[in-house]
Amino acid sequence: MPTLAIIGGSGFTKLEALEIVRREVVHTPYGEPSAPLTHGMFGGKKVVFLPRHGTAHTIPPHKVNYRANIWALKHIGVKRIVGVAAVGGIGPEMAPGVIAIPNQIIDYTYGRDHTYFENDLSHVTHIDFTEPYSESLRQRLLAAAESSNVTIVSHGVYGATQGPRLETAMEINRLEREGCSLVGMTGMPETALARELDLDYACCAVVANWAAGRGDGPITMMEIEKHIGIGMSRVVCLIAALVSSSDKDG
Repeated sequence: MPTLAIIGGSGFTKLEALEIVRREVVHTPYGEPSAPLTHGMFGGKKVVFLPRHGTAHTIPPHKVNYRANIWALKHIGVKRIVGVAAVGGIGPEMAPGVIAIPNQIIDYTYGRDHTYFENDLSHVTHIDFTEPYSESLRQRLLAAAESSNVTIVSHGVYGATQGPRLETAMEINRLEREGCSLVGMTGMPETALARELDLDYACCAVVANWAAGRGDGPITMMEIEKHIGIGMSRVVCLIAALVSSSDKDG
């Protein structure tokens, strides 16, 4: 079974160059995942791919069944997950088109099913979330970027907002004051749920636009789609290098 999964975000609903072997429908105690799991060969290694927003990109960030997605991947034997996400850039180094591998996250979401530990418990469980991302997987991504000559920002603080609307300029000012250098809508509870199930999880963030108030004029879908296209093509190179460097079980 594949031990590495890629969760694709906006602009990344399919993994180019993936030789599809089969699609698997997984039913979970938490409902249905965003789409069937796509098993395939990528760079000669087994991987599984799941589009976070559904195959046709119809599920908004606040309606994604994060619990079902992560549970399904754990159920089939996945051990490591790379979550690809389109984000807005807040910090000066996070210009559109940049790829960042964040090392911290701040959760501003609400009303989402954010934990597996809530019903029929034999004891209360608290996960250590001091370092939200798997450092070992982050380092593998950084090494993959170096080997594939993909320029990245090796750190960042991801501010996870509710969506589906974009933020106001003053909200972005607040996020910046609180330490965020990136803003997106899908980072939580995905990251925490992976930790609850003891999965290694890292985020590969593609900056699609300057966040509100950071660029010149309003944010347009034309701008977002342009930079997503550029960034995602480089993400494919990065993932290819990551897969090729995987050990025998990955």
